[in-house]
Amino acid sequence: MLDFVLSQTAAFLENMPKTVRKKKGQFFTSKETAVFMASLFDLSNTGTTIEILDPGTGTGILSAALIDRIIKESRIKSVALTCYENDKDVLPILHDNLQYIKDHSPIDFTYHVTEDDYILSQADAFEGMLFAENCPQKYDLIIGNPPYLRIMRNDPAALAMPTVVHGAPNLYFLFAAMSLFNLKDDCEMVYIIPRSWTSGEYFKTFRRYFLNNGKLKQIHLFVSRDKVFNKEQVLQETMIIKVKKQRTDPAFVKITSTQTNNDFNELTSIDVPYHAVVSGDSLYVYLPTSQDDVAIIQTINSYTTTLPDEGLKMHTGIVVDFRQWEELKKEPGEHTLPLFYSQNIKNGRVNHNPTGKEYDWIVDSKPGLIQKNQNYVFCKRFTAKEERRRLQCGIYLAKDFPQYDFIGTQNKINFVDRMDKKEMSLPLTYGIYALLNSTLFDMFYRILNGSTQVNSTEINNIPVPPIEDIEEIGKQLLEADNLSTETCDKILKGVAYHG
Repeated sequence: MLDFVLSQTAAFLENMPKTVRKKKGQFFTSKETAVFMASLFDLSNTGTTIEILDPGTGTGILSAALIDRIIKESRIKSVALTCYENDKDVLPILHDNLQYIKDHSPIDFTYHVTEDDYILSQADAFEGMLFAENCPQKYDLIIGNPPYLRIMRNDPAALAMPTVVHGAPNLYFLFAAMSLFNLKDDCEMVYIIPRSWTSGEYFKTFRRYFLNNGKLKQIHLFVSRDKVFNKEQVLQETMIIKVKKQRTDPAFVKITSTQTNNDFNELTSIDVPYHAVVSGDSLYVYLPTSQDDVAIIQTINSYTTTLPDEGLKMHTGIVVDFRQWEELKKEPGEHTLPLFYSQNIKNGRVNHNPTGKEYDWIVDSKPGLIQKNQNYVFCKRFTAKEERRRLQCGIYLAKDFPQYDFIGTQNKINFVDRMDKKEMSLPLTYGIYALLNSTLFDMFYRILNGSTQVNSTEINNIPVPPIEDIEEIGKQLLEADNLSTETCDKILKGVAYHG
């Protein structure tokens, strides 16, 4: 049955331009991925009659894979499938596919296609109570590949679910939240979704809702981000999650990984303590793939304060050069200040050598675009996926530019300073650099965030040693007169890291 659905889908893809489907956030699941997702459900506690939901069904690939698996479970005698799909281009194929399954199924199979908006049709009930009695139908199993589409905050779908929206919403996490709402207590849902929800400010409200009312049982990671939807050319960090609707935390989360979407027979697998994956306040979801990663998470989380707790904070650079081009200058002169880019960070220090940018200077006439010339730690906001380190930092010392009272920072760098705006001491500056330049913190950030962007909010939420230890680390780094990662690692282990 799955093969029939896949052949029908292939015919559809040949006639539907990819650009059209991309605008809808529509990407179809591969056979191997669908079979793997269907295999994740624990069917041992289901009744002989089960009800399934497939929101955003598309052509029915996931439904077919799950029905194929259920047929092999001789104990299950009857399946009722509900599909939500309102794409007029897809609906005829979906109806044909479901009828084919019904005609060829050896078990009692019924289906219903709701040709309505999955979010808007249930929004009023969702914004009531999650466990209320008078709610839409609840399901034993939910399987989904939701649309991956960023929407505006005033989009009807975003306005319909304010409980989980903060910042820029995406349809995929609205679908995931609604599916948890549609799930029966102590039952499971399996979703393939982008990794982006696991960190970042925009997803914070969703994470808290989702992880307070459901618990992660398994996470599957794809090492190669361009092979998940291999026929769709999707460059997206994607993951598969199995979530059980329960309040109590499980002891462990199973984390599996594969290189691509078609080698599920070559899984790597570890069982990770639940709170090494989900932070206690559901602020982040960490994604370790080895016991070394687990040890890194546990070491960082053994610290009890953050940079802001210690009176320090990472900010994003101020100057957006393409917006402020009238204030930028090609050459130094009267009333001009040096403008620093990520290219000025080299070998642990910050210089003002030519960057290859057209403008390396900024006028001093707009106070909102400049900042005091004092000690900072600069950190690149963006790095290439293949680069060895995600955190690439440099020490900026005011004494290196004594002729200036103020400087400019372009917004593709982050900088750390004191929250009271007083100048950081040399030991504190060097100590912060040592933390961010260490293997421990770089690896932790990679586990926390799969993107190539270093987010200042996330850095400010990472636990750090007490400020006294940071200053001691800085003193030792000054004495060592060597800014290498190896030196930072050695000092950090001696002062504040005994892992």
